[in-house]
Amino acid sequence: MTLYDQFNNDGYLILKDFYTEDQCDAVMNRGLELSNSFNFDGHPSVFQTNEQTRTSDDYFLNSGNNISYFFEKDAFDESGKLKNDLFHSLNKIGHALHDLDPVFEKFSRSPQLKALATELRLDNYVIIQSMLILKHAKIGGIVDVHQDATFLYTEPNSCIGFWFALEDATIENGCLWAKPGGHNTTLRSWFKRKPSGGTEMHIFDNEPLSMDDMIPLEVKKGTCIVLHGFLPHYSLPNTSGKSRQAYSIHTIDSQLKYPAANWLQRDLSVLKGF
Repeated sequence: MTLYDQFNNDGYLILKDFYTEDQCDAVMNRGLELSNSFNFDGHPSVFQTNEQTRTSDDYFLNSGNNISYFFEKDAFDESGKLKNDLFHSLNKIGHALHDLDPVFEKFSRSPQLKALATELRLDNYVIIQSMLILKHAKIGGIVDVHQDATFLYTEPNSCIGFWFALEDATIENGCLWAKPGGHNTTLRSWFKRKPSGGTEMHIFDNEPLSMDDMIPLEVKKGTCIVLHGFLPHYSLPNTSGKSRQAYSIHTIDSQLKYPAANWLQRDLSVLKGF
């Protein structure tokens, strides 16, 4: 079975040893450098998947063209002060790392990724967003079950994600969970901008995403996991003493309709693929 057929059958691929340890370390080191250069002004944007409509703000909505920093929901004490140092208070960095930083761009547009994109027949695809997901030891929070196409909606669906384990991902430190074939379902919702400002979750289908038969995708450092946009997946909190850093990029077919109501807005005509 080809990778193309396997991906369409299972809704995801697990590709071991896709990147070397040194390549993963370079991305993590650059993430630390970027966070150290972040001039935090005391007005945080909190990333929390189960409250994204409520917590959406201008900083978040403008992050598609920037390198922006998002905090864990429990990073602050009752007086609004950080409980820990800034780096270990962050949930993620995004969403244009792949276009604005040379280290992340090299990682996002490597020869092996170009070859994989060709094998998956992603001829018209562009990289529309990227995220360094930190998932720090003991404090890395839950990512609720979701479909990536909810956040990067095209008509018809084309969203495909590439998730890279920068460190070993285990059940204890919050690996991904998914079900083989779970992408053979409907898109439940669309996270979109409201005409009046802010965001809302437009519901297509009220049936909850099934978590039955989901399995942990425990992988080693350097692994690439490819995710279909309809595939329900989630990760649990990091309860271990080891961090679980990951880097992800999301791609769409640039020839399809990308509505102006999508939360993330970029000029597709200037976006690049692999």
